[in-house]
Amino acid sequence: MKEIYEENAFSPNSFNGRWLPNGSGYILLENLAGEDTQALVNYDVPGGKRTVLISPEDFDRFGYSIPFIIENYVLSSEGDKILVEISGKDDDHTGSDYWMVDRKTGANEKVVAGANNRISPDGTQILFAEQGDLFVYNLISRNTTRLTFDANSEAVSNGRAVWSPDGTHIVFVQSDAKEVRKRASLIPSDPSYPEIKEQRFARVGGAIAVLRVGVVDTSGKAIRWLPLPIPKEGYYIGQVSWAGNSEEVLVEKRSRFRDQRQFLTANIINGSINTIYEESDPAWVVASYGTNGGVDWISDTRNFIVLTEKDGWRHAYLVSGEGKKEILLTPGEYDVIGRAGMDEDKGWFYYYASPDNGTQKYLYRVRIDGKGKAERITPIDQPGTHHYTISPDGKWAFHTFSSANTPPVTELIGLPEHNVKRVLEGNRELHEKVILLDPQPKEFLTLDIGDGIKMDAWMIKPVDFDPAAKYPVFVYVYGEPHGQTVMDSWGHAMTDYHRVIADLGYLVVSIDNRGTPSPKGAAWRRAVAGRLGPLSTDEQAAALQELGRTRPYVDLSRVGIWGWSGGGSNTLNAMFRKPDVYDVGIAVAPKPQPHLYNAWFQEIYMNTPEVNPEGYRQSAPINFAEGLKGDLLIIHGTGETNTHLEITEGLVDRLIELGKPFDYMTYPNRNHGLSEGKGTSLHLRLYMVRYLLNHLPAGPQ
Repeated sequence: MKEIYEENAFSPNSFNGRWLPNGSGYILLENLAGEDTQALVNYDVPGGKRTVLISPEDFDRFGYSIPFIIENYVLSSEGDKILVEISGKDDDHTGSDYWMVDRKTGANEKVVAGANNRISPDGTQILFAEQGDLFVYNLISRNTTRLTFDANSEAVSNGRAVWSPDGTHIVFVQSDAKEVRKRASLIPSDPSYPEIKEQRFARVGGAIAVLRVGVVDTSGKAIRWLPLPIPKEGYYIGQVSWAGNSEEVLVEKRSRFRDQRQFLTANIINGSINTIYEESDPAWVVASYGTNGGVDWISDTRNFIVLTEKDGWRHAYLVSGEGKKEILLTPGEYDVIGRAGMDEDKGWFYYYASPDNGTQKYLYRVRIDGKGKAERITPIDQPGTHHYTISPDGKWAFHTFSSANTPPVTELIGLPEHNVKRVLEGNRELHEKVILLDPQPKEFLTLDIGDGIKMDAWMIKPVDFDPAAKYPVFVYVYGEPHGQTVMDSWGHAMTDYHRVIADLGYLVVSIDNRGTPSPKGAAWRRAVAGRLGPLSTDEQAAALQELGRTRPYVDLSRVGIWGWSGGGSNTLNAMFRKPDVYDVGIAVAPKPQPHLYNAWFQEIYMNTPEVNPEGYRQSAPINFAEGLKGDLLIIHGTGETNTHLEITEGLVDRLIELGKPFDYMTYPNRNHGLSEGKGTSLHLRLYMVRYLLNHLPAGPQ
């Protein structure tokens, strides 16, 4: 456990290269061997010639101490300039400095910038945000112009700013949360007299922030607000960009409950607004993970590509600029998992899919004009999960491949042949460590619970597994629409932790029920619409029974379950609604009263209690607490800003009222991830292990 959570011994190294806009090379932030410092380096493609752009010697000359940190860097649209954010100067350890690096000449110049900075298309200005307002710094005149004046820390902020292609205007989104109620929490200062802080929290059914889209020119003249209709209940904004030119803005407008969306183009000169695409669904059109959101513009034709599930599968469509003509690019009974990039010059749209296995991900491409069939680019002999960062010219890609039992490797490949040029990050030491450990592989299963419902699952067995014995089962559950737990990729779903649990003498299992975002069609994902909780609980229990029926070494008389956040809620539902199935439960940061949760997430899947009272009643674990029979541990951070402690304390009070024995552990001032403070992550995992061992004896019988 110490190796996992304090030494990061099983965490892979990642490759952080960024392509130059013309695809001729990439920029890489390198940790220098044997030195506690960094360098910003340029590599040519395909040859790999290395050129240092910023080195420790530069920082020493600028007056920075070692170790310094390059916090971030931003490329200009031509790639000839790089805006670098640096911290670690001797006389100012709290803030950042910004330097503009000329990639061709090597010249460096200190400039004025701030958060969320963007270089103008012509490379002469820097757009940035400071305390919720927008500013522009001119590299030629060295003057800073303030563009907005109405931000305040209480409620109003201006952000998501985007340069127009000609660099004369900026579109941005203003968020005004004045009507959103505040909630108080303690600041751990003086233990006897702690201070109070207040944060705005948009609860289910309450007011949400008012959004509007503005356009301003770089001189900071009067802002033009786009005349978007604002419904009484409020709305959300997805993509905001320029519609392939400098006169029209694209706005993706989403209804409050995400059951409708429109793509609007607004002319900044005459103020006209046109709807170029819209869709609706009784459940939702854009889920919390946002895969369907946004469009990809095709500049030469004014057409765009949109992802939609309107035919029952997530597919890519080519839509004409005025929205009157559509071409289905990815026909078939399978889902597009997500966008991967576009080679506009050669006419290819790249995307991820896995038509035959919902736990994996591969690269495909199809012609933008809709002619011809889709092509799989990922080699057939590499089962698992693949990610690609495709160069702007479409010739190259950073390709990262892993599986549940194979650590990731990142390569430079040529497209479309997928020929490997060189390894960029091999994680060789991690590969060797895994081989030496010789762990039991994570096995993938399909559990058929009837009515055509086949659920993906994985299992990890003890290293000394005996198929003739019977083992207790420990289930890791999430089960909500925001994520899958069953994916064939390295480290997913806390695999390292679960291997430790398995080797203590448990079968560790995870199952994806309907409602999780598996690429199995819209009906699969939308099955939980209006009722998060009951369906996942029923299907998880049914899959567990099927597991025991088909595998004689599974001991269904000894079953534990645990989960975090939505998984914590599903753990509570399992213990309360299926007390004869589960003996032990560990619920971390749950939300047992969903009507008290945030509007942004819960309303996508449940609407509001006023519209859907029975759905909320059925979804709330607190309403079924009388069913508890087994051993339950609830863990929460008292500094939660997501699933607030008070949401769980209501359940604690209910269990006390019912006279139910249970265990309750809080971590002071920790947030949703329970990671703040030295030793917290390790302590939490060891605490859970001790509880499991004490209440669900390990080992075969």
